[in-house]
Amino acid sequence: MQTKTASPNLSEQNTLATVTVESQLLPTVEATTEYLPAPESDALRYDPVAIAEYYKNRPVQVWGRALGIVRRFASFGLGILWDQKTGQTVKNQPKRAEQIRQLLTELGPAFIKVGQALSTRPDLVPPSYLEELTKLQDQLPPFPNQLAYQFIEEELGAPPQEIYAELTAMPVAAASLGQVYKGKLKTGETVAVKVQRPGLAESITLDVYILRKLSAWVQNNVKQVRSNLVEITDEFAARIFEEMDYSQEGRNAERFAELYGHLKDIYVPQIYWQYTNTRVLTMEWINGTKLTNIEALRQQGIDAAYLIEVGVQCSLRQLLEHGFFHADPHPGNLLATTDGQLAYLDFGMMSQVKPYQRYGLIEAVVHLVNRDFEGLARDYVSLEFLTPDTDLTPIIPALAGVFNNALGASVAELNFKSITDQLSEVMYEYPFRVPAYYALIIRSLVTLEGIAINVDPNFKVLSKAYPYVAKRLLTDPSPELRASLRDLLFKEGSFRWNRLENLLKNAQSSDDYDISQALNQALEFLFSERGDFIRDYLVDEIVKSVDTLSRQSLQNATAVVSEWFGLHVEQPAVSVADQQKLENIKRIIAILQETRGFDPLKVATAIPQLIAKPETQKMGQQIAGRLAQRLVARFIRDVFLKNEPVDVYEPVNPALSLPASR
Repeated sequence: MQTKTASPNLSEQNTLATVTVESQLLPTVEATTEYLPAPESDALRYDPVAIAEYYKNRPVQVWGRALGIVRRFASFGLGILWDQKTGQTVKNQPKRAEQIRQLLTELGPAFIKVGQALSTRPDLVPPSYLEELTKLQDQLPPFPNQLAYQFIEEELGAPPQEIYAELTAMPVAAASLGQVYKGKLKTGETVAVKVQRPGLAESITLDVYILRKLSAWVQNNVKQVRSNLVEITDEFAARIFEEMDYSQEGRNAERFAELYGHLKDIYVPQIYWQYTNTRVLTMEWINGTKLTNIEALRQQGIDAAYLIEVGVQCSLRQLLEHGFFHADPHPGNLLATTDGQLAYLDFGMMSQVKPYQRYGLIEAVVHLVNRDFEGLARDYVSLEFLTPDTDLTPIIPALAGVFNNALGASVAELNFKSITDQLSEVMYEYPFRVPAYYALIIRSLVTLEGIAINVDPNFKVLSKAYPYVAKRLLTDPSPELRASLRDLLFKEGSFRWNRLENLLKNAQSSDDYDISQALNQALEFLFSERGDFIRDYLVDEIVKSVDTLSRQSLQNATAVVSEWFGLHVEQPAVSVADQQKLENIKRIIAILQETRGFDPLKVATAIPQLIAKPETQKMGQQIAGRLAQRLVARFIRDVFLKNEPVDVYEPVNPALSLPASR
């Protein structure tokens, strides 16, 4: 567990240096250093059936709220149309941006969440709107201190002055679900105290009920919509309900720290359980700066682009390794600390990716990089975008058309916006549906990419992600990824050396890539029953390489001797394909030697163990036999069949055939 200072849901706490906040000194009581473990109270649970039962007898309340929402958006929409008609769109844009921020603020937390997501997308939202929507992250109107102090006393069993040595007279930040005070414990630790907004559950419950009814109506009446909007709404609502339980948020923070706190330049705040309950959360304080405040970071000597990459690598491990991920990484929840690390805050909205979904996502990246659109179509089935009975025949060429354009010359050019833009037409034409779990993944990734684009307009998440994917493919022993690696390296019975070279180069860039682990797992797989086909192929390639080397050596020696005696000897040509394979092997050996952690001594000590394996001895016998066959075949050709166009360089290996990948 890390013990560095942090605070929840604060965006840029170093603004305290420029904005004076008068601290309220509270009477002291006896200090204590006892920190209680996480309480085991039940988290708030989203129950759509109970909510529907409650509101079905309250039509006036429901329709009043629904009409209020429609009226506000209609008024805003009419203003936009009037600006377009009168040619004042650019002039009035700042005013309209302020209006939409105020509108979302008035409508409450559910709509504020939408605005927060949009505030990270400079590629979708004009700058003036971005500036206003960014205020939704931490500059919402606060609620009265009296209510906040009342909640503290109700939740923690004592008034604030008996719990904290200091507490700011006013909140230092106010966000969608609560507001934060800076305080100090009796034991001297500086903390952030987050207090929930009053009436929060009632407001969110009603909005979720209306949104769910609207989703059901659209799903049942708009044929073009194939995604289960009700499931997506339920998933989003369940996360918001969990976010309203600060005890659950504390447990999420501790789990996040356990899984990811050890990663380089990542840290997570400590929770003070003695001062935490359902509506009050006390955690450590961070002095930090938003990643989007480029100038402030530059003045501090902090590399924002590096921290974005740190965030991407952490997100990859969240989504693809452990499956427990931060679903709300807006700029207010990601801070650059004064010592140049990336601090994660606000662990209320978290979600889970199941193992089969994680492997499915990795396989989809592999098939995308490999331009294997048939495999990609199957991935969409396994990831539940398509039903198992869907006819993939027309979808495969459609995907090929989409991604061949999106990929361009390189995978590095691909970003999530280009994916969604290109996929929209295909998903409209074919029976795709967005599964509920994926909606939060997309929200998380798109939000993170939005922050990255703000820092570096040319930032591409996939190009930064592929080294991690390469590392997983080379080191993960799971059958799913072994199959993906085979699909990547073999095509129609041929080994694609350039793919292996690319994988090894990319894996070098992954901080936690262990070359020894990769080699050990490669050998373990090679000598397993599943590695039969690779052993056969390896024997064939070794025979070809040794044969090529021996011929080259003989040619070189013959050329030298011939030069000494002034003789001209015609040299048999070595095939371009054999020469290319030899060059590939040399490059791969060079990459391995340059890789961090490669130890030739470990390789040398492993050789005797490998030689002792029955499979190795069998391979040796096969290699010797096939080399002898080649030597005899070449002798016969050179002596007896000089003028016959017979190819004896490539004897057929009937044992060499790729098994089905699925």
